[in-house]
Amino acid sequence: MQALTGNSKREFNKLQKRLRRQVGNAIIDYAMIDEGDKVMVCLSGGKDSYTMLEILRNLQRSAPVDFELVAVNLDQKQPGFPEHVLPEYLDGIGVAYHILERDTYSVVKEKTPEGKTTCALCSRLRRGSLYGFAEEIGATKVALGHHREDILETLFLNMFYGGTLKAMPPKLLSDDGKNIVIRPLAYCREADIAEFARLMEFPIIPCNLCGSQPNLQRQVVKEMLAEWEKKHPGRLETMFKAVTNVAPSQLADRDLFDFHGLEAKRERMSASRIDAFDLLTREA
Repeated sequence: MQALTGNSKREFNKLQKRLRRQVGNAIIDYAMIDEGDKVMVCLSGGKDSYTMLEILRNLQRSAPVDFELVAVNLDQKQPGFPEHVLPEYLDGIGVAYHILERDTYSVVKEKTPEGKTTCALCSRLRRGSLYGFAEEIGATKVALGHHREDILETLFLNMFYGGTLKAMPPKLLSDDGKNIVIRPLAYCREADIAEFARLMEFPIIPCNLCGSQPNLQRQVVKEMLAEWEKKHPGRLETMFKAVTNVAPSQLADRDLFDFHGLEAKRERMSASRIDAFDLLTREA
């Protein structure tokens, strides 16, 4: 970590407290961590997962419940991946960890057509490997480092390209019902995470598989949201609030709201309503 003095140290303390508060609130709001949980922290080597691990370690010391943290990195066998970086870092801070080796890189490169983005397949393979390993080590929760902007980007990606109104929930039961996934950074701004990672001097490992792909849809959406926030400060906060404040009756999903039953509901409400004129007439 950088040696900070004076105002810089005060600003760092404020930033750290803000991240702690936001992570703590997300954990409470969505009941992310319970007494005795073994939380598998998925550590990619990027700023988000480093920050998530550090804040969870910080909260662990003062949390009202006891829980265990274990870091897991998936070594996808990307060419040039610095295998020594994460073990050295985790040994240095005294965190238990596993390095899971799976050659998903070769699979992604083989299966992805020329000119297509690798993210979808890479994500599925990575998720499957991590979920399976969570079972092996007896982890009760799987922690991913997605933040507020990730959630909003996914919302717009699904609307623009998938025709669905969904994002990333702060807490999720996996499709096979075997893993509970949590996103402790759900309330945190990416800019705050980036600044915290810079000041902490985390040994960042860039992803060489997908970072430089042209026409990456997520990057296009990211730039769109950044432009909106620049022109209208606070807009992202408002949009994130909307994700937590859904009104199914004001949308059009027939599975979420009983539009066919509105007439019957009207009849029930009418039958139970006391007519003010009749009440006055009876009292007279």
